[in-house]
Amino acid sequence: MQDSPASIRPWANYAPASEDHSARLRLRVLVPNLSLSLSIVTLIYCLSLFDGWHALFRDSDTGWHIRTGESIITTHSLPTTDPYSFTRGGQSWLDWEWGADVVTAIAYRSAGEAGVAALFAIAIAACTGLWIALHFAIGGDLLMACLMAAPMLSTVNMHWLARPHVFGWLLLLGCLLALERRASPVIFLALGIVWANVHASFFLGPLIALLYLAGELAATLIWNGQERYNWRGRAITLAALTAGTFVNPYGWNLHRHVLAYLSDSELLARIGEFQSFNFHAAGAGQVMLAFAIACIGAVVALTERRFHHFLVSALFLCIGLRSARGLPLVALAALPLANGAITEALRRARGLAPVLRVRLNNALDYSERLRVIDRRLGGWALVPVVLAVLFAVTRTAQAGFPEDQFPVKASAVVSQLPADARLLAPDKFGGYLIYRFGGARKVYFDGRSDFYGSQFMKDYLHLLEARPGWREQVAQAGFTHALLPNNYSLIPALEQAGWQKSYQDATATMLTAPGH
Repeated sequence: MQDSPASIRPWANYAPASEDHSARLRLRVLVPNLSLSLSIVTLIYCLSLFDGWHALFRDSDTGWHIRTGESIITTHSLPTTDPYSFTRGGQSWLDWEWGADVVTAIAYRSAGEAGVAALFAIAIAACTGLWIALHFAIGGDLLMACLMAAPMLSTVNMHWLARPHVFGWLLLLGCLLALERRASPVIFLALGIVWANVHASFFLGPLIALLYLAGELAATLIWNGQERYNWRGRAITLAALTAGTFVNPYGWNLHRHVLAYLSDSELLARIGEFQSFNFHAAGAGQVMLAFAIACIGAVVALTERRFHHFLVSALFLCIGLRSARGLPLVALAALPLANGAITEALRRARGLAPVLRVRLNNALDYSERLRVIDRRLGGWALVPVVLAVLFAVTRTAQAGFPEDQFPVKASAVVSQLPADARLLAPDKFGGYLIYRFGGARKVYFDGRSDFYGSQFMKDYLHLLEARPGWREQVAQAGFTHALLPNNYSLIPALEQAGWQKSYQDATATMLTAPGH
């Protein structure tokens, strides 16, 4: 039996005749739809099984983001020079994520570290909600979206951190949704403005809009029977989104700075999160599954004449292969595109065995009926309830930087050092020390790699690995103390040079230079 695509979707306008207005209203208000349900599940998972109260702080950059946001709130101005280091202090600094810093600082002032964890857990949960909405906007299958949720979460959670890129995920999903729904140019202008003041990934917005424009235009030239393409609408969208990114305190200098940073191969080659993902690592199966689905979806999108979706998927697949931090983008952006393309291909499939065709029709039909039910649901009355419960939990939750990764205990010893002490500590500790001492204790290095530059990074790695010439580096920098993770090879090298061990715990070791 060869059913037409329309014949397997008889439920599009279905609504029970006996259902009155009040019943529909109760469903809309009280019963959560799939998007909200999975958002709540993600929120619970993030803060409980994932231990977001501590795991979201496993990157010390959160520390300087909090303190910078507080400074902006207090001074009502953006920093123009570095306030944190003794190696680059006073040099010009561009805080390209100032908007996210302010929001993070507001959460911190409201409820401390637990407030920061709650803020980013909510943002992560909202990403899941938008991710489901994107599946449906593209025409994806409900059951397929549910099946893809597990590999999506397993891939994205590798970069679940209390850092501004999470807001960048939200804006990326919002941009794709707006492109699919052909939203007003005003929406894209606003997206560009917010994105450029929150995270450096703002360049993805105009790039994706350009791929939509080029892909849909190319499709009309490649395939016969393609509907007439309104390129002007996409061009206006691209212009509005691009123009919005220039509405920031730094103007075009922001774009120049981001481009220079992302094109500095020497610097990026020395930053762990910009390296390729190790697919042989334990637990990499779900990540491989997400990547494989995205690859299949890209090919199917091409066969289904969704050339713009193919281009966008190819973009994120390339980014994911090049950099581990790009894999969450593959899961967030390319999986919904894959769902839409695969669903359409299944509906249009011809020449299948009759039994398989019937079963496929039944599965698609069942999923569509679920989707019709889902459209009638909402559950928005649950949102304030969930937020109220989260607020109550936040007031008592123990959150913060993990003691087994950061010098939480050793900071008491650091606080007793002379004000002019020069502390040798890795960038992983630097962000935490900025947070712990509010910038009063100047650091050697922290996670602002774009600010320090590639040459500083080379010298830094040369020193930490105790390569020949490291003694001269120590003398030139004038270090008086060192605070290092216990497994660093520089510790025995310093001891051989006469440094004395003055403190050690399960995480860090403190050493004092001769004569201090």
